[in-house]
Amino acid sequence: MGFFFTGYNLTTVLAFVALVAALILLNEISRRSKAASILMYVVVPVVLFALIAFGVVGSPSSKTWFGNVKTLSALMGVWGFLLIRHTKLGSTKFAQFFPVAILGINIAEAVYRDIEVFLTYKEMVVDEANLVQLGGYWNLFNAAAGVLLLITMTGFTGIRVAKSPSRDMVWPDQVWFWILAYDVWNAAYCYNCISTRSMYSGMALLVSCTLAEVLCKRGVWLQHRAQTLALFGMFSLAVDYSSLPAFSIEASYRPAAWSALSIAAFVVNLAVFVYMLMQIKKTKRNPYTAELYTDSKAYQKNLSANGLAD
Repeated sequence: MGFFFTGYNLTTVLAFVALVAALILLNEISRRSKAASILMYVVVPVVLFALIAFGVVGSPSSKTWFGNVKTLSALMGVWGFLLIRHTKLGSTKFAQFFPVAILGINIAEAVYRDIEVFLTYKEMVVDEANLVQLGGYWNLFNAAAGVLLLITMTGFTGIRVAKSPSRDMVWPDQVWFWILAYDVWNAAYCYNCISTRSMYSGMALLVSCTLAEVLCKRGVWLQHRAQTLALFGMFSLAVDYSSLPAFSIEASYRPAAWSALSIAAFVVNLAVFVYMLMQIKKTKRNPYTAELYTDSKAYQKNLSANGLAD
């Protein structure tokens, strides 16, 4: 039995790899084509919600308000980013404040949920959504990590549209160490609060958007994140994947595993916070009105990848 997860075998590992590959591929197709984006994130959702309403398709998640709202919120993020990329809104304040607002709200909701789980579940139980829940000090460590993550969202006033055919939404100051801090925090959140499905709704999604950032296009991680999240949300509404043997990797439900991941999230985010303070002292820049990491190689690579370098 693994420390964090159980249920590994050739079939489940291949299914995980196939899911990640499909998310990266569909994300890349839609990133490169406005028509494909409209098809995947506007037409397909309308058809999907209609089919769910008439009972043609649907998973247990499609019958809950939470599953529908989470998918719709991810789609709203994608729609906003498409407006930034392909309309005049890309040259207005909307391009600077909509992305950070929707990301900040998402993080704040998760911080609230970690605290709620800590206060509500004093013993291990299976909740109404068929998720195993147990509150503990790990929730507080990860909630603190989420607060630090909110504070370290720097340089959003520098969000701009790439000078490339795909017209990606670029956040140059969102460099690799912040993305790493987000990934560890979000992995811990999923493990703490939706542990039964955390291998897929957590790990698979984080791997897919991070690999898309590394392998496909740098500097547009938030766009990758929103699109892969929306794609997976629609998949989870249409297909009861958790009932399929190929998707049977589950959390180990060990308090030691919950603790290790949440403490790691806190330590990584604290390190990013301390580094941010050091850079503020060094550069004398306000990270909420200007870009902070403009002197870093990571920032310069983000610009170069999108035709924005001087």
